[in-house]
Amino acid sequence: MAKKLVGSMKLQIPAGQANPSPPVGPALGQRGINIMEFCKAFNAKTQEMEQGAPCPTVIQYYQDKSFTMDIKTPPAAYYLKKAAGLKNVGKRNRPRGAELPGRETVASITSKQLREIAEAKMVDLSANDVEAAMKIILGSAKSMGIEVKG
Repeated sequence: MAKKLVGSMKLQIPAGQANPSPPVGPALGQRGINIMEFCKAFNAKTQEMEQGAPCPTVIQYYQDKSFTMDIKTPPAAYYLKKAAGLKNVGKRNRPRGAELPGRETVASITSKQLREIAEAKMVDLSANDVEAAMKIILGSAKSMGIEVKG
């Protein structure tokens, strides 16, 4: 007999850094998911990724207290900030884009870097080819105040 799905949740956890402290522990604990089992499984799956990269994770949990997780690639904004080398920090010491996107440019990247980002994000995007994925990433770059040259 198939497991009965109780629900699903989304968390954004740094790669290789899942631990039982908030926000991960309480979010899992209140749904009856074994926190240490999740942390070990998540850290094992993300050890190949860049440490600290934010990973959107969809967790589906079942009536028998088991779970499955789908780990996605880091957000496009993360890759864009990294490629542009943004050093200005906002809340929580994270680099951020322009205050007035469209009116000001905070950084620029090359079309080669845009292609690399699109290829990395291709599995999570609803694009049929790399060119379409590049247009999606270009839209994110423009909304952050990052100019694409070349």
